[in-house]
Order: sequence, then C-alpha cells, then structure tokens
Amino acid sequence: MKDFGLYIIITKPVLRYSTIAEICVKHKIKMLQLREKHLTDKEIVSIGREIKSITKGSDTNFVINDRPDIAILCDADYLHLGQNDLCYEDARRITGNNIKIGLSTHSIQQAKDALVNKPDYIGFGPVYKTPTKAIPDAVVGTERLTEVLKFSDVPVVAIGGIFPENIHEVLKTGARNIALVRYFMETEDFEKRIINIQSYLNK
Repeated sequence: MKDFGLYIIITKPVLRYSTIAEICVKHKIKMLQLREKHLTDKEIVSIGREIKSITKGSDTNFVINDRPDIAILCDADYLHLGQNDLCYEDARRITGNNIKIGLSTHSIQQAKDALVNKPDYIGFGPVYKTPTKAIPDAVVGTERLTEVLKFSDVPVVAIGGIFPENIHEVLKTGARNIALVRYFMETEDFEKRIINIQSYLNK
C-alpha cells in the first residue's frame, strides 16, 4: 500500500458526520475513520452506515475504530485496532480477509511487534502532547517517529498534537501520512483546513 496523506479521524465533530464525509470524498481523502467512544453501538452502526453510503465507490476508505463486528455491519474498508483492543489475530478471525487492518503503536517496540502481523498500516504517536485520549500515552517525539519510518515496511500515520504550527517538523522526519484530530474536528472551517494541510503535504 502506498502512502495516503491525510488521515481524518472523526471524534466529537462540530460539523455533521455526513458533511465531513462529503467533504472528504470531494477532496479525495484516502482514509476516514469513525472514532466515537462515547456513543452506543446502535448509534455507531447508524452513523457508520450513513458515512459508508457517502464514501462507497469513491477514493475515500471508511475506517471503523476498535470493533471488528461493527466494521462488518457497516461494510467498512478498514478496521483500526488500539493496543487494548482485540489482538490482530482474533480481529482477523472475525473480519475475514475482506477488511484491511491498521494498528496503533506508541513505542518503538510496539511498532516492531505490530509489524510482525503485517498490518496494512500503523499509527505512531502521540508525536506531541495531546488531550485527545482520556488516558494519554507517553509522547514519542519526532526522533522516534523518524526511527519507525526507517524500519516500517507499511505506511506510518503520525498522530498526536499535530497542528499547522508544528507540521513542518513532522514532515522533516519523512512522514507522509498525518492525522490532525483537534485541528479538523473543532472547527466549522473543515474544508478550508483540509485544503490548507493538503498544501503542506503536496509540496
């Protein structure tokens, strides 16, 4: 799999889910993940199906966070697993081979362990301090990100505390897949911000 650029993660957005999905399809965002840990299963399935109805047949891959069962119900293209979710092997038993899988990692060792499973991509972070998670992981910094990029044989998504103010430092590591959660979710200017960050990635 080639690098895919912006990785959009929907979590407590200001805009409607459908609006975000429509904008992502319009701008050919390759990866769009639904990560709403505060919602019920029923709500997530409903939202997931709505998003998938918009992304189906487009360049935008729909990703479900944590739950292989919900990924199947929503006809997701990808499942994303964190360190405390089902292990890769168990998730694969549920999804079969029709859904691709990405893994979160928060240390050099976790990244190496994850790559043994041959996932379709890995996330690595938080690069900078972030309050996005209730129990935050230790900051990995750009030096460790650079190291992971050198040995990973799959795309690496840099995530955690990334904003326009520090994205240049992240790009200097060689990272080409980046998630900016708060920057995109806490605004009504989502489309303008998509265009802005894509301009950094396309330089």
